[in-house]
Amino acid sequence: MTYSLTWLPAVLRAKGLKVAEVAGWKTRGRREMGPVLGVMCHHTAGPLNKNMPSLRTLVEGRTGLAGPLAQLGLGRDGTYYVIAAGRCNHAGAGVWQSLRKGNSNFIGIEAENTGVSNDSPWPAVQMDAYRRGAAAILERVGRTAIFCAGHKEFAPRRKIDPSFDMDEFRAGVAALMSSHDPRPQLIPATEPPGDGGAAGRPTLRRRSSGPFVDQVQKKLPGVVADGFFGPVTEAAVRAFQRARGLVPDGIVGPKTWEALDAA
Repeated sequence: MTYSLTWLPAVLRAKGLKVAEVAGWKTRGRREMGPVLGVMCHHTAGPLNKNMPSLRTLVEGRTGLAGPLAQLGLGRDGTYYVIAAGRCNHAGAGVWQSLRKGNSNFIGIEAENTGVSNDSPWPAVQMDAYRRGAAAILERVGRTAIFCAGHKEFAPRRKIDPSFDMDEFRAGVAALMSSHDPRPQLIPATEPPGDGGAAGRPTLRRRSSGPFVDQVQKKLPGVVADGFFGPVTEAAVRAFQRARGLVPDGIVGPKTWEALDAA
């Protein structure tokens, strides 16, 4: 069945955030959510390298705990991976602001970080996206920043995540919710010129058109080079990105252009 949190990608994108939808997310969950009353912040304690190496674990679970383990994963580059639209096993027993049903009432965000000093300070782009995403969700459900809880606050006797200061984090979330802070510029409009002095190439996404789209299509298997960036091209770009360890967002930015040039 399709669960209720299908609004998540649109709410995040409306704030200018970078979003990658994980296949099957709309029907993924332990069961339906209860009323969403807050956001819970976590870190994955996963590997140090790559952007979102814990994604598979968040989707499938781990020994002793079935997946999905959060509705959202947050990569080191600020990309939100939408994992599930239903209830997830991310909170366990605890309490925050008199709320005790963590899995039913809180949307879980698992941000990629080892949780130890080898992965600190957190990337600025990731922390900015973390605050903006939490603010966007809280605005959507009509709650204030105090309902953004760290897992270590909800369950202090057994959890230490996330590794940053939650009071400072909430202050940033509250500031975003009370202002008209500009949307983040996570994706550049054009690729910087290369060493050879060639003109910058545009960032391409769904509904782009023109000769640069044609260039991309000619490098992707099973795609007709017609110069229009439609759903077939987007799916092929996502597959290409996954195969090369890139963020599978279906957007051709600098890193994807570089990988296409090397292909």
